[in-house]
Amino acid sequence: MARFAANLTFLFTELPMLERFAAARRAGFDGVEVLFPYDLAAKDLAAACQAAGLEFVLLNTPPPNWSGGPRGFAATPGGEDRFRRDFDRSLRFAQALRSRHLHVMAGKAEGPTALRTLVDNLKWACERAPHASVLIEPINPHDMPGYFVSSCDIAAEVIDKVGAPNLGMQFDAYHAHLITGDLVTAWETHLPHIRHIQIAGAPGRHEPRVGDIDYGDFFRRVDAAGYRGWVSAEYVPLTTTEAGLRWLRGGAAA
Repeated sequence: MARFAANLTFLFTELPMLERFAAARRAGFDGVEVLFPYDLAAKDLAAACQAAGLEFVLLNTPPPNWSGGPRGFAATPGGEDRFRRDFDRSLRFAQALRSRHLHVMAGKAEGPTALRTLVDNLKWACERAPHASVLIEPINPHDMPGYFVSSCDIAAEVIDKVGAPNLGMQFDAYHAHLITGDLVTAWETHLPHIRHIQIAGAPGRHEPRVGDIDYGDFFRRVDAAGYRGWVSAEYVPLTTTEAGLRWLRGGAAA
């Protein structure tokens, strides 16, 4: 079965960041991810993660944090030097945290020049960090208008063009459902590219037992496919994190 991780940018926000690791472990998670951890020292994050007995699963590039700067620029023509500089900083963070995955955010862009820029930047990144698992994620255009990787098909095209064995797809079931309206087909079509899964209810991005997605069925399909990666909970709790964890303890339909 897949293992579950808590996205600490979204969950346990009742607590300071360094206290969220232990809370995630007590709740039953085996791993964690933090979208933009750069406001804290990597050594402090690593110590909190290790003390809680968790695996650090994923972080995003580029810096800085969630509230500042563009949501990536890997597809932005003319931003190659900045991309490389910030990728190196993110890579150092990922190495210090022993993070399994590094998610490269494409940013807002459009057209064939943006596609070439993204492909070239990812080729460089994958060669720069051949032992790292580099990911790109399709993000639905309602939540992030203008984001270049706005569908699973675009992500798959980019991955194929880059042709690097350490590049894969970050498959967020919430985004895939809103993009396609057919989560099962999106999952089955793009399974060869998928390295990491994120979940949330849709619409609303709340607990995975809230909304239109049948996560009981989805989890069964994930297991049947032999997926052995992580499934990260990346959602906004309706109330407190703890109150909404019935899905983790008793299944998505609980």
